[in-house]
Amino acid sequence: MTDLNAIVSTFSSEDEQRFINYLDKKNKRNDTKNIELFKLLKADELTSKEICQNIYNSNNKDAYHALRKRLYQSLIDFIANNNLEEENSIDMQIIKYILASRTFLIHKKPKIAYQILDKAENLAQEHYLFPILNEIYHTKIQYAYMNPSVDINDLIGKFRNNQKQHFIEEELNMVYAKIRQTLSDMTYKGKVLDFNTILSNTLKEHNIDISESLSFKSLYQLIGIVSLSALVTNDYLKIEPFLIDTYKRIQNHKTKGNQLVHHIKVVYMIANTLFRNKKFHESLEYLDIMNTLMLQQRKKYHSTFKLKYALLTALNHNYINKQEDAISILESVKQTKHTDIESLLDIHLGLVMFYIQKADFKNAKTIFSKFYHTDKYYIEKAGKEWIIKKNLAEIILYIELGEFNLAESRLLSFKRSYFNYLKQINQVRVITFIKLVESYFKNPEQVNSGKFKDKVENAFTWVDEKQEDIFVMSFYAWLKSKMENKSLYQTTLALVRKAQNVN
Repeated sequence: MTDLNAIVSTFSSEDEQRFINYLDKKNKRNDTKNIELFKLLKADELTSKEICQNIYNSNNKDAYHALRKRLYQSLIDFIANNNLEEENSIDMQIIKYILASRTFLIHKKPKIAYQILDKAENLAQEHYLFPILNEIYHTKIQYAYMNPSVDINDLIGKFRNNQKQHFIEEELNMVYAKIRQTLSDMTYKGKVLDFNTILSNTLKEHNIDISESLSFKSLYQLIGIVSLSALVTNDYLKIEPFLIDTYKRIQNHKTKGNQLVHHIKVVYMIANTLFRNKKFHESLEYLDIMNTLMLQQRKKYHSTFKLKYALLTALNHNYINKQEDAISILESVKQTKHTDIESLLDIHLGLVMFYIQKADFKNAKTIFSKFYHTDKYYIEKAGKEWIIKKNLAEIILYIELGEFNLAESRLLSFKRSYFNYLKQINQVRVITFIKLVESYFKNPEQVNSGKFKDKVENAFTWVDEKQEDIFVMSFYAWLKSKMENKSLYQTTLALVRKAQNVN
């Protein structure tokens, strides 16, 4: 059955009201039940069977199925009409110019035709519309014999250059798709792959030269590819200058108004990179830009990105000593019904981290009680890195709560399930951390001894503090807070500040 709930969940409150008005005008009978069905789906409180009973006062499956089909078609028509209305008129204007010029060429009026085609060419070049430019050059070359003033070689040169630009855009699209697939295999299927080699080989295979003059879409995809490499390698420092410099090119792009969804994604990638590089105030500045973009075009993409925006905003606030603000932001969205399951899971895990840092273990445990699915389910929805963080947080929480049997059970399960995988991906630091946690758990009195502190300091292979992953630091802070007998939150902030001050 068509998942109408997934379609309806993408609607903003404004879209919802406009769609109801659309249905109201469309309905020719007073007993049409499509508005009622839409409202019940939007509320998302009843099962399909309960909705059927609510609408028909019976289990009339045939009528309900027919009603759903009609509503589905209305939703598709409404969304398509909206997009046609909002679509930039430049494309249509250029196509009209091409059609008009061909009419004049058929009537042997080449001077008028080429004047119109020149207008079309200038507009298409401004907006990097390579497929349309292809049609313009094709037409100009085809009828060049009718216009003696035309330089045929110049036209052929422009045509070939345009083909090259179009080719680069298409090649980048294929590279982006392949890299996304590789990342998906690593994140959600647990495949152990050499990402950097795959990225390098894929770029070479498609002859991508990043110095080329690129379209908006190509710039966005290039930023996406580079961001994916940082996601896997945790080397966000290396990509930050590239992302910001490339974004400056995007800001000056003529077509950015047509590419709002890509624009939002790019700004989010930069904000996330700045957060991972512990530049929290700069990250918040880009999140302000992101929010402004989310409000454009009648908040068309606000619902799509609101969870990602809330999560990253909260994380930044948490690390600039605004813990209560961070908690408040995530508490306000944690019950949101949304198709972005991964962000919802990140929000709940983020709240667990905030509450553990606050020593509010009761609230942390309440949130953990909602994680009742299997590890396999969470790996499919959010990836292996997420489930590893979740398991680590759970072990720490049970130790803090004094529920030692559960802590020991989770430790054994974690070692059995993930130690081999962590070795394969060269994340032995997680194994080291777990062993130290286990050592503390079994003999907590040793934690303040010089011997234990030396053991901790010598156990880890640290990367440069500025490059060190902020979530790795946050887990290590828990152990450090035990050794120094200090508040976890303040220990975490102190570690982060120290990393920020490294030259």
